[in-house]
Amino acid sequence: MKKLLAVLVCLAGLASVAQAQRVTDFDTIKLYTFKNKSGMQVKITNYGAIVTSILVPDRNGKLGDITLGYDRVEDYINAVDKPYFGAIVGRYGNRIAKGEFVIDGETYSLATNNSPNHLHGGVVGFDKVVWDAELVGGKGWSGLELSYLAKDKEEGYPGNLSIKVTYKLTDANELIVDYLATTDKATPVNLTQHSYFNLKGEGEGDILDHKLMINASNYTPVDSTLIPTGEIKAVAGTPFDFTQAKAIGRDIGKKNEQLEFGLGFDHNFVLDREGDGLSLAAMVHEPSTGRVMEITTTEPGIQFYCGNFLDGRLKGKSGKPYVHRGGFCLETQHYPDSPNQKNFPSTILKPGDEYRTTTVFKFSTK
Repeated sequence: MKKLLAVLVCLAGLASVAQAQRVTDFDTIKLYTFKNKSGMQVKITNYGAIVTSILVPDRNGKLGDITLGYDRVEDYINAVDKPYFGAIVGRYGNRIAKGEFVIDGETYSLATNNSPNHLHGGVVGFDKVVWDAELVGGKGWSGLELSYLAKDKEEGYPGNLSIKVTYKLTDANELIVDYLATTDKATPVNLTQHSYFNLKGEGEGDILDHKLMINASNYTPVDSTLIPTGEIKAVAGTPFDFTQAKAIGRDIGKKNEQLEFGLGFDHNFVLDREGDGLSLAAMVHEPSTGRVMEITTTEPGIQFYCGNFLDGRLKGKSGKPYVHRGGFCLETQHYPDSPNQKNFPSTILKPGDEYRTTTVFKFSTK
């Protein structure tokens, strides 16, 4: 506990700067471990609602940790470049242009922590606060319900936003993420789970040989600052066509302005949805281990990021460096900069309404 005490004092200083939740109980950060009948294991901490570890079997039954992250909470707090490993990000995941938006004629200004834009909730987003935690469970699953109240004007956003994120590990080797939020004032909300995956195992080199399918016929091109232009463009005939599974690295080096802007893939894909319920978003297969991850979601989009800013400086749980493109993210979401894009699905949550969304990560082998 002494180690955590020292870390939490540091966190309290960060929180006061951005008017986020001030930490006063220095014993509130905890790590929770969940196992299912087949041996799959998930570890979650209430600091940042972070998934710190996911252990799943390969085709021979050998368990491996397939998420990037750390063993110590201070490493999450002090990591260079703030990669958001495993965290819930918000109040608005992804970017908002120039840190500004307008609701009902009033302009709101946010931190431009990804200059010149706002990214993942600001200086102290939901990934950097301590959530209240409660163990929950049902037939065939166990999990953790995490709650947080983001106060009016916290990080510049309007409204007191009450959030619950529930992680559920099922006996079917699924990690289910349920989101619920309500507000007392109109506000943009776009929550997502920001795990980095390497199905070979964290620290086991790059992810360019993973075979990826994204169920999206279109994507949203960006400008040089990674803000959507407003266009919804077909992926056909471009490096962004993942409608049929292909190696992540197959087209990543092709000459393409969008790849140059993102330094690789760092784009939102417009999902080909089927109805309002859970719909297939993406599937990833790692050939050497046989591990497969399937993602279904109620969200309209998914951000595919292939670890372009990892450079070997960060070392994870295994002690191995996280090399360039050593992990990928598939973040289910509404589209970036939606508050400023009239032709994108709205992300404005109003009093009396509920923000509800679900994403399922299902693991298997072949």
